[in-house]
Parts: sequence; C-alpha cells; structure tokens
Amino acid sequence: MRRVSIGIVGLLALVLAAVALMAGCGSSGSDSSATSDASPTGVVNITMWHGDIDYAKAADDALVAEFNKANPTIHVTALYNGGSDFALQKTLTAIAGGKPPDITYLFGSWMANIVKSPKVVLLNDLIANDPSFDWEDFWPTERLAATVDGKIVGIPALVDNLALVYNKKLFDQAGLDYPTAEWTWDDFRAAAKTLTDPSKKQFGWSFPADGSEDTVWHWEAMLWEAGGDILTPDNTKAAFNSPAGVQALTMLGDMATVDKSIYLDITNTKASSVFNADRIGMLVTGPWDLPSFPNVDVGTQIMPAFVNHQTISGPDNWVILDNGPARVQASWEFIKWFTAAKQNLTYNLAVGALPLRESETKLPEYKEYLDKYPGVDTFVENMNNAVKARPTIPQYSKISEALGQAIVSVLLGKADAQTALDEAAQKTDAILAVPVQ
Repeated sequence: MRRVSIGIVGLLALVLAAVALMAGCGSSGSDSSATSDASPTGVVNITMWHGDIDYAKAADDALVAEFNKANPTIHVTALYNGGSDFALQKTLTAIAGGKPPDITYLFGSWMANIVKSPKVVLLNDLIANDPSFDWEDFWPTERLAATVDGKIVGIPALVDNLALVYNKKLFDQAGLDYPTAEWTWDDFRAAAKTLTDPSKKQFGWSFPADGSEDTVWHWEAMLWEAGGDILTPDNTKAAFNSPAGVQALTMLGDMATVDKSIYLDITNTKASSVFNADRIGMLVTGPWDLPSFPNVDVGTQIMPAFVNHQTISGPDNWVILDNGPARVQASWEFIKWFTAAKQNLTYNLAVGALPLRESETKLPEYKEYLDKYPGVDTFVENMNNAVKARPTIPQYSKISEALGQAIVSVLLGKADAQTALDEAAQKTDAILAVPVQ
C-alpha cells in the first residue's frame, strides 16, 4: 500500500509540456470532444481513474458496485490508471486529447500542477454549500495538501504518515527497553548504536539513500521536529538550511558515518526484507509496511523528537474534472459518498489504509479494524502529529531533487550538513526566482 506522494522528478518536463498543450487547447466543461452528460436513458455515466491493484482494486470495485446499485441515475466505471507515479502525466495527456476521466487519483504534491488546468473543478463552493460533507472531519494535513492558494483542488483519497517500527526480539536480545513516546533523537541514536553488530551485519536503523522523495520526506519530518521549515512562509526562499535543519541532518550524518548504525538503502528496495530477516532494529516507515514483516514481532511508536513530536503525511487526492455540469454533479455525489466515514472504513478494513476522517475512529467497526491490523493504531493516533505539509507549489519536485542530493552527500560522508544544505538552498532560491508560467 506504499504511496510516495511526489511521483517521479524526471516526469516534470513532460508534465509542464502537457500543461502548456492543455492550456492552449482552451478546454472547458462545454468541450464538444467530451462525451454527453447523460445516456439516452437519463443515466449519467462517469469514469474514475484510481491507483489500486490486486485486493485494493477489489475493494474499490465492491464499493462502486454498491453505489451504482443504490443510485440508478448515476453509473460509475472504475479503471486502474496504470500506475500512480504516472497519473498526472496520463491525466494531462487525456485532457489535452479531449477525453479526460471525470475523477482522477493524484498525489497531493501535484495539486499545484493540476490546478493550472481549466478542466479542474475547484471544490470550495461545493463543500461550503453541503454542510453534511463536513470538510473539517478530514485530518488537517489532508486539507492542507488538497489546497493551493486557498483553492480546494482535491478530496482526500489516501493518507499515511511516518512512525517508528521496531523489532522486539532484537531489543530484548540487546537488553533495551522498548521505545516510548517520550524518546528524543538522542535516545534513538543510543539505541541504534546498541542494536548495531557488524559481526552479524546487523544495524540499528535503515534510511532510504537513493536521493528520491522517499529520502527527502523522511528527513523533512526530522526538520520539522527540530523546529525548522522547508521554505519561508511566502514560499519565496529556502528555510531548511537553518540551525534546525543543520541539527536534523547532522544527527543523520553522524549516525551514518560516525556510529555506522544506519543501513543505507541505496536502491530503496531492500530495507523491508533486511528488517524482516532480523538484521535491522528500527525503521521509520508508514502503515503500508506493516504487512511486510511476517517474521518479526513488531512494535510501533511515534517518532522521537528534537523540540516536539511531529510527523509527515503523504495525502493523495481525488480530483474532479469538468465534463459538463451533470457529470460534475454526479462525480461530486459519488466522491462525497465514497469518502464518507462508513464507506472509507469499509475500504480500510479490506486494505489496511488509514482512516481519512477522524469520525471513522468512532464507528463500531473501528475496533475490528484495529484488531485486524496490529500496530496501525499508532499511525492513526500519529495523524494528530501531522501538522505541516510540504509546499503546494509546482516547483517542489525540483526542490526535492536538490534536497535529496544534499541529504545523500551527508549520509555518505561527502559533505557536512551546513555546506550541503547551503548548496541546496542556493539551488532552491534560484528555482523559486524563476516565474512559473
């Protein structure tokens, strides 16, 4: 169920080209290339592109069938989008070609890109005029990631966060107490050193070191916990090379190069299997990884803290596209139903995803959900520590690339934290100085 909410940085040029093409087409809700609002029988047909495969696709299909049966004037067809990493490119291409879906699944970090399309339905009025929808019921970080300059671009589709997952057996063998909610990063570092045993090729911790957004968002959580920010409040300058940023990255670098207590997952593909083989004591990861450890007696806890406990969340969104007023209204009615507490908890029971809404934790089925997925309760409670979101700006992917290079250089001992972050900040300021078309 892992979703890294940034996509592929290398797609940026293609995405921007598609945006330009799409804008030049001047598409709108009355575009004659779009199919008609309703069939001759009066049924409004809409299409949803989702990113689920296997058992998650079955959960989608079951809910869609339930909705179609209960709403004979609307028919929803759910289709796999071919892979969520490519969903933005595919959606923009479909818009440019005049045949977009009515609803599409996109990573939250893409909201600043997709909002440029005149095909996107801004949801502020629909939400304001429908109190039963209860926008405030979604976790705060979900709402932040769905909003660009005050414009609500998407409805939360999937949410996650990072917390501490640990191997109880390795802690017991090392004579260590299990992590607590009061742990600092100094406590974490000390435990990681104790858990490290070079003779067994055993490490205290693992960190993704491929320079991707997975590298970056793990560090961004540490940055926020140290009291720092990614950018200045007006999103015009880098702020991550602050004392807080240096503290967070120095801790990471010292653990890798001095303590040698970190398994550096250079390919970002091996940490889960090494953890499952009892050779890593702790991971900072998301709820998607819990089913990956059948051989480990796993414990979960919130992340350690510098100044305060925070985490980072990767909300993804449903975006409605304008294929005419009847199809927009039908899409709204469906997505409103699909993301309601009861339906979302049904989906989560099937796939192990986190609740989109706080109210799901009050439903009778919530206990069944906790029983079925041991350890997930920590991640649900951890949503209260997700108070900041990555900047919803179109340049974020380039900034992430600069940060990823800086973090890896420190992990490999090729640069100190201040130098690496200052260089990334210079690149970031240059990126932000170029007007966005």
